[in-house]
Amino acid sequence: MVRSRHVEVVWLIVAVLVALGIAALAAKVAGDRARAGLAASVLTDAQLRASLLDSEIARFSLVPLALADDRDVVATLAGQSGAAAMLNRKLQALAQTTGAAALYVVDRNGMAVAASNWNTPASFIGNDYRFRRYVREARERGAGSQFALGTVSREPGLYLSRRVVSGGIVVIKLAFDRLEADWARAGGDTFVRDRNGVVLVTSRPAWRFAGTRPLTPAIVEAVEAEARVPPGTVRPLRIEGDRVSQTVKTGQSGWTLTLSRTSTQPVHAAQRVAAFSAGLGAIALAALAWALRQRGRLARRRTADLEEAVAARTAELTQEIEERAASEARAAELRESLRQANRLATLGQVTASVAHETAQPVAAIRTYARTTEQLLDRGDYAAVRANLTTIAGLSDRIGAVTGELRGFARRRSGQQRPVPVAEVVDGALLILKEQLRPIRLVRPAVDPVVLVSGGRVRLEQVLVNVLQNALEALRGQQDAQIVMDISIGPKVVLSVQDNGPGIAPDVASRLFTPFVTSRAEGLGLGLVISHDIMVELGGTLRLAQSAVGARFEIEMVAA
Repeated sequence: MVRSRHVEVVWLIVAVLVALGIAALAAKVAGDRARAGLAASVLTDAQLRASLLDSEIARFSLVPLALADDRDVVATLAGQSGAAAMLNRKLQALAQTTGAAALYVVDRNGMAVAASNWNTPASFIGNDYRFRRYVREARERGAGSQFALGTVSREPGLYLSRRVVSGGIVVIKLAFDRLEADWARAGGDTFVRDRNGVVLVTSRPAWRFAGTRPLTPAIVEAVEAEARVPPGTVRPLRIEGDRVSQTVKTGQSGWTLTLSRTSTQPVHAAQRVAAFSAGLGAIALAALAWALRQRGRLARRRTADLEEAVAARTAELTQEIEERAASEARAAELRESLRQANRLATLGQVTASVAHETAQPVAAIRTYARTTEQLLDRGDYAAVRANLTTIAGLSDRIGAVTGELRGFARRRSGQQRPVPVAEVVDGALLILKEQLRPIRLVRPAVDPVVLVSGGRVRLEQVLVNVLQNALEALRGQQDAQIVMDISIGPKVVLSVQDNGPGIAPDVASRLFTPFVTSRAEGLGLGLVISHDIMVELGGTLRLAQSAVGARFEIEMVAA
């Protein structure tokens, strides 16, 4: 009896030790897998956050590029009277539209001559910015960037600068408050470091300007001087706890983004579940063996209790696994939605311009195609042939317009040659033939020998945009009328006058700014593209004063 009891005790000890060993091994394997899965998830999130950071910087870097040849910038730097006031209002509107922290223009001597905060006590106008690195880089290389505290606001931000043709510099300040808040809400600790390992952008503001690796006193002093922060701001950063961190490169030179998440809770949770499950399984096997060895009613009852406990815990584990899988699926769906939104934003900007400039030729082709069907039914083949020739010409125009849009996007000037103004007028009226039928149109008799310098397709593009705007303004008006006139001199000026409601003063002051329109369905791109085409051809497009309706003047260089 004593020997049997001794064997049972030894058997029980061995069973417990085996169960503990299995539980420990399962915990280690589960912990390694949980850490690997967390590392992969952190890497994906870090790449996504780096892409969002690059998109934010790229969006703001377009503003100085767009203003590099702006006429108000050039006029202000040239000292023209009243130009600075107009530029101040333009910079203020652009800063509000884009969400920029500040937008200002510096002359060749480093003095700010216009700023988006011109009407505030903290205005930048009159401040000397020669000491700023982004000013020196823009003057020497054409563009520059620098992350630092503002000399007036004392708020951190990334300064992007670009040199203009007259020697001045356009500067925009990008603050990352919204992006940092989004990172904080998304979880984990996110921070962006420069090439020295100093934290610049972070979801934890207390880490800003901390060093993530040892820095020499000379480097610390240089970083604090450049960032305009008090001495002692650059200090070592110590990240404590068991964490999983992933670092990826960004589009900004020398910048890397790191996402760090604590691994204690998820890894320990996985280890506990695995150890418990494995230990429970081992105990279940031992209990089953014990039940087979003991036999009898008591063994069967214990086995039933144990199986019930296993089933209950298995159900709980299954529910936990299903909830985790659903959570991961929702996170993956959200990340894919963000990527899709980014792709659609980029695609929308390109397709908007193409659709805007090809809509009229496509509408004209549709009209001629319907007319051709009627002519075929009547057997008027000569008219059918003429319509088909016109359709082919409009198709060629669509190809030419898309080619011009590619050239416009790349800022490359096309070849210029003498073009008869009469052909430009005839081509534009042909495209808008059907829309002009209900309108009383007064057109000038243009001598075929009157030539201007440019390209026929681009000049037609400008005239079609102006006429289309006039037609939109006259929509639904009973006595609708468009009067075209031409004056010939050193410059050839073609004017388009309508008797519509005119243009509101607040819209007129920003008429040639991208995405400014008075129509609910308008894109705000037509007049901007047309104005840039005329400037590129040596002329201009302007809104002239008019007692009735709106009057646009297309000024061309006589050939």
